[in-house]
Amino acid sequence: MIKLADYRNKYRFFRLDRTEDGVLTITFHTNGGAVVWGLEPIEELGFLWADVGVDRENKVVIVTGAGDEFIGSVAVASGAWKDAESWDKIASIVKRMTRNHLTIDVPMIAAVNGPALVHSEQALLCDIVIASSTAVFQDSPHFISGMVPGDGVQIMYNHLLGGNRGRYFLFMGEKLSAQAALDRGLISEVLSPEQLRNRAEEIARHILKQPELVRRYTRQLSVEPLRRLYAAYLEHGLAHEGLGAWAGGT
Repeated sequence: MIKLADYRNKYRFFRLDRTEDGVLTITFHTNGGAVVWGLEPIEELGFLWADVGVDRENKVVIVTGAGDEFIGSVAVASGAWKDAESWDKIASIVKRMTRNHLTIDVPMIAAVNGPALVHSEQALLCDIVIASSTAVFQDSPHFISGMVPGDGVQIMYNHLLGGNRGRYFLFMGEKLSAQAALDRGLISEVLSPEQLRNRAEEIARHILKQPELVRRYTRQLSVEPLRRLYAAYLEHGLAHEGLGAWAGGT
């Protein structure tokens, strides 16, 4: 059986810390500062979610970011998807990242510590999402940047915001403040930056009061609708995103 020691230092972009009672905190970062998103973090994260999911010593997972951003910027080499083979590789690592996230069967808490402008669904896929008052939610890399939003973000925002508001959010590149995200049901609490981490740990301790199988089965049931949505629409969306990239010369 896999142990934390087997994967604690395996990943460049993710710092792992676990308490004695099994609360695993995953901090997204690049060289210790705010993470710069791209193909390498996406590929790593798919394998990390798999490791986290099979380690039975993980009882609750907290996801957050280093510095003052959750995921605020992205760097992808121009022409990274220049042909079908290149896009197929990208699509494969995106599918792995999302599917392995959804196979984790312990409760997950996202503590969004600042702007979540890129792939914020990595927070929104968690069971409980709380945010700093400095957080902002947007889909910056897709439609407003000339890309089809097909790699899962469209599923999450249409699901959480509803069809018309979700489509407006994606087409317009709308920015939602933490308070607006709370008002629209994306997140559950807004806190000061200083309170965020402590509150996430407090929620984790609340969850740990219940028996392990109650925790695991509740997570499984709560995430099942998302698994079905992603199974139905992710591959179709990725195919259109690839076609759009080639058509636009991205």
